Amino acid sequence: MREMQDVPQLFDLVKDPAVFPYVREKAETLDQYYFLTKQSIEAEQNGEIISRTILSDNHQPIGIISLFDIQANAGFLSTWIGAKYFGKGYNQLAKTSFFQELFFTTSIDKVFMKIRQTNIRSQKANTKLPYVENAMALYPHIYTAINMDRTKENSYDLFFITKDSYFRHTTSSQEIIS
Repeated sequence: MREMQDVPQLFDLVKDPAVFPYVREKAETLDQYYFLTKQSIEAEQNGEIISRTILSDNHQPIGIISLFDIQANAGFLSTWIGAKYFGKGYNQLAKTSFFQELFFTTSIDKVFMKIRQTNIRSQKANTKLPYVENAMALYPHIYTAINMDRTKENSYDLFFITKDSYFRHTTSSQEIIS
C-alpha cells in the first residue's frame, strides 16, 4: 500500500532525470509529492485507482505501480522505479505481484499499458513479459485517444494484458516448474 512515510525516499528517486520525464505524477517539490501521494491514497479509498509502493529486497521504497482510469473492469498501468534499481529485476517482480493482486482479488480483467515510443527502457522491459499483447490494432479507438496530442516526445504504443492471458501464462509456468 502507499504510505506517507515513504514520500521522502520516493521523491529522491522520482526527481532523477532518468525517471522524472516518464512518471505520471510529476512533483517539483517534496511538498507537492506529499500532496500527490495523499491524493492517490484518497483516490484508492474511493475506488478510483489501485496503487502500490514497490519495495526493494530490504523493504525500502523504490518505485510505484498503479492502475489508473479504471472503467468497465479495465485500467491503465503506470510503473516507475528509481534509476539506481534499474536492471535488477524489480520491474518484472512488481508487475507479477501487482497482476496477481489485480486479477485474483479484484474485478479487473484487462490492463492497458501505454508506453512512450521514446522510452526505450520501458519498451525493452515490456518485451520480457510473455503475457503482454499488442493492442494497437484491436483497440484503435484507445490507440487514437492516447495519441491525440501526438508529438515526437509524446507518441505512445499500446499494449494490454487480460486476466485470461496472465492466468494461462502463470499456469503454464507452474507446470514447467512441477
